[in-house]
Amino acid sequence: MSETGKPISRIDGRMKVSGKATYSAEFNQPNMAYAFPVRATIAKGKIILIDDANAKKEPGVLAVISHKNALRLKPLDIQAQMKAGAAFLGENLPPLQDNLVHYHGQFIAVIVAETYEQARSAAYKLKVRYTTEKGAVDLKTEVPKSKRPKMFMGEEAQINEGKAAAPLADSYQKIEHTYTTPAEHHHPMEPHATIAVWDGDDKITLYDATQGVGLTGTIAAYFLGLQTENVRIIAPFVGGGFGSKGLWLHTIMVAMAAKATGRPVKLALTRQMMQTNVGHRAATIQHVALGTDADGKLSVVRHHTDTYNNLTQFFEPSGKQSLVLYKAPNREVTYNIAQLNRSTPTFMRAPGETPGTFALESAMDEMAYKLKVDPVEFRITNHTTKDPMNGHDFSSEFLLECYRLGAERFGWASRNMEPRQKRNGRYLVGYGMATATYPGGRSAASVKVLMNAKGDVTVLTASIDIGTGTYTVLAQTAADALGVPVERIEVKIGDSSLPAAPLAGGSQTTASIHPAAMEACVLLRQQLAALAIADPDSRLSGQRPEGLGYADGRLYVKGDDKKSDTYVNILSRAKQSEMEACATTLPVSGAGLTVPGSLCTPRETPSEQNTDIKQYAFHSFGAQFAEVWVDEELGTIRVKRFTSVQDVGRIMNEKTARSQIIGGVIFGIGAALMETTEYDKRWGNPVTRTLADYHVPVHLDVPPIDVHFIGKPDPHISPIGARGIGEIGITGVSAAIANAVFNATGKRLRDLPLTPDKFFNT
Repeated sequence: MSETGKPISRIDGRMKVSGKATYSAEFNQPNMAYAFPVRATIAKGKIILIDDANAKKEPGVLAVISHKNALRLKPLDIQAQMKAGAAFLGENLPPLQDNLVHYHGQFIAVIVAETYEQARSAAYKLKVRYTTEKGAVDLKTEVPKSKRPKMFMGEEAQINEGKAAAPLADSYQKIEHTYTTPAEHHHPMEPHATIAVWDGDDKITLYDATQGVGLTGTIAAYFLGLQTENVRIIAPFVGGGFGSKGLWLHTIMVAMAAKATGRPVKLALTRQMMQTNVGHRAATIQHVALGTDADGKLSVVRHHTDTYNNLTQFFEPSGKQSLVLYKAPNREVTYNIAQLNRSTPTFMRAPGETPGTFALESAMDEMAYKLKVDPVEFRITNHTTKDPMNGHDFSSEFLLECYRLGAERFGWASRNMEPRQKRNGRYLVGYGMATATYPGGRSAASVKVLMNAKGDVTVLTASIDIGTGTYTVLAQTAADALGVPVERIEVKIGDSSLPAAPLAGGSQTTASIHPAAMEACVLLRQQLAALAIADPDSRLSGQRPEGLGYADGRLYVKGDDKKSDTYVNILSRAKQSEMEACATTLPVSGAGLTVPGSLCTPRETPSEQNTDIKQYAFHSFGAQFAEVWVDEELGTIRVKRFTSVQDVGRIMNEKTARSQIIGGVIFGIGAALMETTEYDKRWGNPVTRTLADYHVPVHLDVPPIDVHFIGKPDPHISPIGARGIGEIGITGVSAAIANAVFNATGKRLRDLPLTPDKFFNT
């Protein structure tokens, strides 16, 4: 593979920096109207009156839509939704269908007007009266009323409940501590936005900021009662998502507004609405206990999480990594889930592992210190090459190399075991580390590859680029698989009318779509070879297909590359203006699992065929190292440098991969030091409402970040050998920073974010 792995700059980069990349809110339509939602001002209760008389009198107002007059949507029905592929919702709350209020900020009406300003102004004239009920808004208060769910995402939620107590009591050494993480919000640079355009009564196009055009399309089709093929979702560029885009039903509300007015309608959420209406990471209270034998080997791991949900079965699965990392004969992972009248929690970059690695990896550091063992060596001692839960070997695992390379690159050997041993002027200096991990996921995907008479290639799939470099890496894959320059390849994605691809989430895009792209290119080469072999005027006439190689836009005879024929000439003699091939590949590699097909539609794989998934566990791993400087007088913490070493399979593009890990580390610095959403305990509303008071890292907060990859292909996840990297970069970061703070100061901070008040109160 000559192009794969190269640090090629983004092929869409010039469009983005020049303003030519079109995002969902920029597909302005003729005669377009504007929508502005009205949000509930209570946490729980019922709407008893909506007085829209004054709002309707405002200039430019076209419609005031609420539960009184809104289009009736298909009701929630989990079985029907699953059958339709529309069960994966951000919250189970079709918009404007009844008068119930479930959280402060819930959309309860929408104003449609000629201009955005007119719609927003009229929204403040809508009068709403409620009967208010006492809402549950504080996690600690509601924990005693919480429930223990039996299942999470189709798997058992309570693992070995109650079985850790005895081995913990018998352990040679043990620790048990509580770690907390706050509610956090995604805040991608591009806010959510939708433009809805109806074509008659039964066809609609939605320009939507989504991480999955296919999923958004099936959800819209289900609730609007349309045929899936009559719903088109377009999202060629998405300005970040981090798990927040594509599952929320405000998109349906825009379609309802467009239907009511008979005009295209645009809705762009405000930054304040991003705090209430498109999900967040729920706060967690995590209780972690570890026990070891006299040799420092873990005898037991117990990880319990208290958290919450609302209007969904999803909750923050903070014990996920505690089921994967380290060799321990006993482990218990359990959850208590309260129901709060807060906006609905959802997936946020590395859901579960982000807060979970903070707790587990902080506890590992605490145990290492208690044993007077180096934290890296303690992890090496307890390393496992098998999935602890099912005994399967990992499909590809080089975590020990991550530890060793990271320690070498970082200069870990100069770390002092005892805290408060290193200073730089007024600052205490500390080193900390942690393990990173995230599952290696892969879904079915379809890709079409088209070559025209000039030899130019177009790659088409309904995947999404949420800023990760999908356009570029797809072009590199096709370039290698066809032997043509990247410059001759155009990539078209972000359109539900293209061959189906999975949601851009769960770090699965690369592992899913690139095998399909490569297979489609193989099929295209086979078609070209068949034409050449059957053509008496070709220098390849009569050759065997398996005896042909490819490079530089041509096919040639292996061992005699002077006998060759260019793609352009093959097509020209066959009088074909273009040729295409389409392939669908299924979730995990193995015999019979790659199924080329002209339909380009994903198909389920019979479980008995899925041989590799039965033999291997698919996970990525890494090691995070942080140096912090702490000002004891002010309680401020600065991350001065950071090293991240990742084992994520083959690296498809070194530059875009490095960028993703850097972004993940910065995300983790924010979680460690500043990010938190505070709620008013009286009313349930978020008081951190914008990026002015929801703090995220800026340039001066970000240190030099040294990123390295092991780069060894995973031979079992796919023929490409690449796993996803969008989320693993954040995991372990906050723990590495907190562990470095302890090494610097001797203070163990167990509550994120690590703000000065917590430093002084410890």
